[in-house]
Parts: sequence; structure tokens; C-alpha cells
Amino acid sequence: MKHVIIGASAAGISAAKTIRKQRPDDEIVIISTDDTVYSRCMLHKYISGERSVPELSFVPEGFFENGRISHLAGVTVTGVDTAKKLVCFDGGQESYDKLLIATGAESVYPPIDGLRGAENVRALRNLSDAKVIREKALDVDNIVIIGAGLVGLDAAYALVEMGKKPIIVDMAETILPANLDIHAASVYKAAFEQAGCLFRLGVKVIGVIRDKDGFVTSVTLDGKEALPCGLLIVAAGVRPAIGLLANSDIAHTDSVTVNEYLETNAPDVYAAGDVAGLSRNWPNAMQQGEIAAMNMCDIPTVYDDTFALKNTVNFFGILSLSFGEFIPAGSDVEYCREARGRYEKVILRNGVPVGVIRQGDISYSGFWQYLIKNKINVAAIPISVWKLSFADSFGMAENGEYKWTART
Repeated sequence: MKHVIIGASAAGISAAKTIRKQRPDDEIVIISTDDTVYSRCMLHKYISGERSVPELSFVPEGFFENGRISHLAGVTVTGVDTAKKLVCFDGGQESYDKLLIATGAESVYPPIDGLRGAENVRALRNLSDAKVIREKALDVDNIVIIGAGLVGLDAAYALVEMGKKPIIVDMAETILPANLDIHAASVYKAAFEQAGCLFRLGVKVIGVIRDKDGFVTSVTLDGKEALPCGLLIVAAGVRPAIGLLANSDIAHTDSVTVNEYLETNAPDVYAAGDVAGLSRNWPNAMQQGEIAAMNMCDIPTVYDDTFALKNTVNFFGILSLSFGEFIPAGSDVEYCREARGRYEKVILRNGVPVGVIRQGDISYSGFWQYLIKNKINVAAIPISVWKLSFADSFGMAENGEYKWTART
């Protein structure tokens, strides 16, 4: 049997490993636009100079050779013919028995005239982006970043390590809005500001000015402020990379449509990772790649882990993580506590933990993920929320009331 995988990132590589383990004699082909395997999570470390290109790889040396996996590197897929079971690309095509689409996501550019195509404007999604950003950042000082999410701050942190002081612009009133609440995020904002970064929050970029050579020289905000700009980094979000399906009968809207087995509507075609609209982080994508591969090997396996761990945040030695929801809604009860260098927050909904933030000391956090994922009602446990342990999830008292003090 011949398995073709489009994409060589978390989901694609995980799938290849699983197929080889389950089917030692099957043929595996990976097709990727990138000519090397690398972790997107580590691209900022390349920009700062902390890691070289080989050190970005998350597969061992000789991975393809030792695993007897063919790698068509630097090849961009242009379409899939499900009737003939062919993957098409410039200059050729590849047949398949089973196909996995694991193309991930692509950067979103705000709809601003003059932004796309400018010589000194780059997103931070691919290794090619990181190479250009590092090269151009060496020679400029006025650097603007659109987006104060995790990718934008990764870029800012790398630039700080290069001795730069970028300005970060975001429409949100706080940084890291998809990862942390305002309090936890403010700790990082203060640390970035102390390192020389500036923020423009609650505003958006409405225009850019380019010179005759195609370089952006300034960025205009909706408050009419103009920021000098020698390098502009776009970190305004991503969307599933589904361009190859433009003329395909594979069902898709904003992402590829899959069922619980990660199957598409087309026979023998699967999807995993960001392209399927299910992945919210690297571990989820790897898990989906593994489960899709099991089904490609005719071992029925359901993907039901819709609970996702938020990305861990780590800047300036300050470590945070969040599980589930972290903004209370309706009648939710919120519990918070602080100490020097430490912040914790728990949100309960009808007695069930639905969200947790931990900053500073994140040890022994696994049981919170277990409680949230399994929707365990802790209302019968007559102890402080801060004294809960993994054992409590298995030995709840029959009676008892909360003895916690809520902070709203």
C-alpha cells in the first residue's frame, strides 16, 4: 500500500512515524513545500541566533533514509484528483492508495493597500520568513510588529535578544488575548517594556507608505499616528492552508471537513492538524497525525480529544500556561491568588473546573487538565480549591460544601 502525506510538520511527520510502525513494508511519500523539516515553534530562536537551521529540526538525522520514507522536498502541491487518486504538482504527479492532507496553516495579512509585496514586510510562519527577518533586522532599527499574540511576541523577544526595540501594534486592549487573562498578560507586557519594547494597543494599522523601491517607510495607525518603519512583521493570525483544494471535490469551508476518524468525504483521504481546523497547538497536531495514520492503516481509531492545552508562554524566564477557558462567563465563579512571582486562577461552572491559569510555578498542573477534560464536578470536595490534588478526582466526598472564597 502507498501512503502519500502532504506536509512535513507536526501532523505529517507524526503520521509517517505511525504508518511505518504499523506497516513496516508499506510505501510512504511525504511532499512538502519546505526543503527541510523544522519546528515552527522555534523559528524565533533562529532569528535571535540561538539556533541554527539544523538545530530547528525535530526529527533525528537520517529520519527519511532510516524510515524508508521518500521526501519530495521543495515541491508545492497544486491539486488532488480523488477520482484517479493523484496528487498533482508543478512538473509531476504522485499516485496514492491513502492520502493525508497535513498542510497546516498560512499567515493572514490584514487588508491594507501596499502591505503585500513590500520588500521589507514579512509574516513569521516559515523558515524562509525567519531568514529574511533576521537578515533585514540586522541593518534596521525601526521595526514594527502587527500582532501582540504569541507569534508576534516570539518575534519581539528574538529582536530584543538582537538588541532591537520593536513597536508592537494590536487591536486588542491587552497582549496575548488568546492565551492569558489581562492580569497574567500584564506581567509580560511590563517585562517587554522594561526591555525597551513599545506597545500600541487598542489601535489598528490602517495604511502604510512605500518608497519608489517598494519598501515600507512608515505605518499609519487609526489614531493618525505614523510609525517610522524599516522592517514590518505581520503576526495577525493564521488560517488553514487549503489552497490546493480549490478545484477539488474534497469537502471544505474554512478548513477541510473531517469526521471522528479524521476522514474527509473523499475515499481514502484524511486530514490532520491546522488544515482540519482542529489543532490549537503542536501536541494536538501530532496526536491527530498519529490517529489519522492509524485509520490509514485500517486500524479504526476515533479522535475525540477536543480539549486543547493552550500554548505555554515563556518569556524573560516567566513561565505560564492555561487550560480551557480563562475568561469567566455568566454565573461562573472565579478564584484567584497571587504571591511574589506567582499567579493562579481557577474558573468553576456549576462546580466543574472549566479553566485554569498558572504563572510562575506551573508544577503539578496535570491534574487540572484531567479535571477540565473529564468535566469532573468538584463541588462535593470540602477543601480549598488550592489544596485539590489528583487523588481528589477519584475520591470525592458524598457531601460537603465549597469552603473557598471567590474573587469576582
